[in-house]
Amino acid sequence: MSGLKLDGRDGVLTITLSRPDRLNAVDGELTEEMLDVLNGLMRDPETRVVVLTGEGRGFCSGMDIQGDGVDGADDEPEEGRVQRLYRGIANGGEVTARLREIPQPVIAALHGPVAGMGVSWALACDLRVADPTTRFVVPFTDLGLSAGDCGLSWLLPRLVGPARAAEIAYRAQRLDATRALDLGLLTEIVGEGGDLAGAHALADELLTKSPYGLRRTKELLNMALDAPGLRRQLAAETSVQTLAFFSEDLAEGMTATLQKRRPEFKNR
Repeated sequence: MSGLKLDGRDGVLTITLSRPDRLNAVDGELTEEMLDVLNGLMRDPETRVVVLTGEGRGFCSGMDIQGDGVDGADDEPEEGRVQRLYRGIANGGEVTARLREIPQPVIAALHGPVAGMGVSWALACDLRVADPTTRFVVPFTDLGLSAGDCGLSWLLPRLVGPARAAEIAYRAQRLDATRALDLGLLTEIVGEGGDLAGAHALADELLTKSPYGLRRTKELLNMALDAPGLRRQLAAETSVQTLAFFSEDLAEGMTATLQKRRPEFKNR
């Protein structure tokens, strides 16, 4: 893979956006590679936590508007520009959806610029660890674009509330790490250069939790965002919780709690 680096070990897969000379700007090839990896994770029982980061000075500077970006004009000359743009932007949004849909919790390790499409991908992660250099850039209305980009208009209001989301989007605001933490966009801020180590430390913590519990919790939290009401969500929760009682891991978790020790879950 030319646009990504993958490092899988001990139940954690680290995905690194690897176009550092372009501040990890997203082109069509990188998007396709991301989709291939995320689609594989949908059916991967060995990977329990995913870490997403960027190589070099920043996490992601958004769409590569100086290269082929999502346009890919040289790839399929028989396809019109509108069709190419639509396909490229839709694929960027598909990455956002897949980050939400894969069963593994995803931790973003953030530093430097998190801009444009990169904001959507970062917010699609379940948890976000950032160093003090992190700055979210939502530039769309300054560029003549809508801030409805790759899921941003769905994700942002759910994380910060509709009024704050409108302020950030309408005014094309930049958010430093401190304000992002205050707004609830970050899980924690670590020392400069420590975002990846912090994300891996958080991943190690999640590895001590019940695999069934983590996966089903992510599933239920996602369902809750679209749930038509409390009753429907209660039914989903009841089904998941009932099944847990038939797992060996529940017995281990209960026994470990009574014995005041850490549980050793085996995903059984």
